[in-house]
Amino acid sequence: MRIALGCDHRGLKLKQAIMSFLKQSGYEYQDFGCYDTESVDYPDFARPVAEAVIEAKFDYGILICATGIGMSIAANKVKGIRAALCCGVYDARCARGHNNANVLCLGAEKLEVNLALEILKEFLSTTFEGGRHERRLQKVRAIETK
Repeated sequence: MRIALGCDHRGLKLKQAIMSFLKQSGYEYQDFGCYDTESVDYPDFARPVAEAVIEAKFDYGILICATGIGMSIAANKVKGIRAALCCGVYDARCARGHNNANVLCLGAEKLEVNLALEILKEFLSTTFEGGRHERRLQKVRAIETK
């Protein structure tokens, strides 16, 4: 499993904790930035991560900013991305199981590191259920064409 990571300056510390977890767990990942705490604009990182996922270079993306809201809005502008802002483990389970989310967005200033890692574990281990959920995703894809 390959994972694309991106953050803005306010998500850097959490991204570093996530990279450590991914490395220890044997996941392959690429860091798309940012790399320090100098102020940057979140869309500059959301877009390349989302595009890399759509181009099938990566299985999933993880985006982090202060609240996760900006990253999720920006990532969801890329056709085919289903970015989910998750604040709990249940959110991550439903994001993957029901919505087949391909990008996880996290709020670094809303989540303790341990909870963020539990959310990530759930996101990565949950499979899409299909069935009635596939019908709903087809309707979401239809919206993208208008």
